[in-house]
Amino acid sequence: MGKLKTPIWESVKISLSSLRANKLRSILTLIGVIIGVTSIITMVSLISGFNKLVADQLATLGSTTFIVEKFGIILSDDDWFDAMKRKDLTLADYQAIAAGCSECEEVAIQKASNRKVKYGREHFSRVPIVGITPNYMKVVALDDIVDKGQGRVITEFENDHRRQVAILGPELVDKFFPMLDPIGKKVRIGGIDFTVVGVPKKRGSFLGDNQDRFAAIPFSVYQKYFSNKLEPWEGLQFYIKAKDYPSMEKAQDQVRAILRARRHVPYHDKDDFGMYTAETLMDLFKKVTTGISFTLVGIVSISLLVGGIVIMNIMLVSVTERTREVGVRKALGARRRSILLQFLIEAVTLAVAGGTAGILLGVLLAKVISWTTPIPAAIEPWSIIAGLLVSTGVGVFFGVFPAAKAARLDPIEALRYE
Repeated sequence: MGKLKTPIWESVKISLSSLRANKLRSILTLIGVIIGVTSIITMVSLISGFNKLVADQLATLGSTTFIVEKFGIILSDDDWFDAMKRKDLTLADYQAIAAGCSECEEVAIQKASNRKVKYGREHFSRVPIVGITPNYMKVVALDDIVDKGQGRVITEFENDHRRQVAILGPELVDKFFPMLDPIGKKVRIGGIDFTVVGVPKKRGSFLGDNQDRFAAIPFSVYQKYFSNKLEPWEGLQFYIKAKDYPSMEKAQDQVRAILRARRHVPYHDKDDFGMYTAETLMDLFKKVTTGISFTLVGIVSISLLVGGIVIMNIMLVSVTERTREVGVRKALGARRRSILLQFLIEAVTLAVAGGTAGILLGVLLAKVISWTTPIPAAIEPWSIIAGLLVSTGVGVFFGVFPAAKAARLDPIEALRYE
């Protein structure tokens, strides 16, 4: 008598029939896998969304721009206390960089503090007021953002002649001028009248920072009215654009050399100022999200482990329930390999069914969070593939033992089993 073989598709059909026949038991069996895969898809989607959001926001700086400031990137309390001891950057530093950096195309200034902004009876308290040189608009692509909104940017003439003009954030415009054209209207910033000349397009929030609530004014006017420093971090920031990407490193080296010489930093001491690029910030953010991802994966793995154990348990029950069936098949000539493959395929089918449900729920949950909160989400195709591979792996790993047990059953003992 020839050896009996069970086609793979037949084993899949048997498994699906078992799922349909015991719906509640199947759901309870797969709930661990479903929760695990759902968590993976949701987590990856939200983190990918955040990464994309950060990349889009930092893209306004461009690949040839870097920032110099007193503090730089603070990663610890020691960094903070060390930065607090540093001298402030000055206008003389700015002028030295602008004159001495041959690889720098633009050197712009930003300085900010919080002030009250008022129009008629409406007002906002503690609005970020940003004093900028006109070329700042080019360095951070704010000229493009304003062009897509209303009005225009601040000009060199207005900065040189201390004209009291302002670019007003969309949130302020929506409250002050809900039915009016804001261009040409006067608002009071810190008790001083300013004429609105531009309104950027809306940009939303970025890492909890509302980018639509601000007012930008000429740096010369800021120095005239708001130069008193309220907080230590309200110092000058230099936004520097290199001639091109290959010139970035040379431009940074030139700026570093100029500032170290002016600030009399000893050769062996580290910089007493911060310097970073959009790429630096993006790398730092990705390191943080990667660390969070690994932590969450560890937690999610517990759900998958529990789900795998439950699948193993239910497959052992299935082997026990179908002992006589296995005995009959072996008596008719079925090989151990066929029995092993049948039960292994059933375990994998169970796990993949749970994984598929988890993927659908994960995508849905990520979309719901994205629609109902400011948290962005981006569905990554590789995460869906990973979800299927993980669920398949769980099925194989935890299905091997029950399948091997079924394959090892003695046909005579199996036929006697009641």
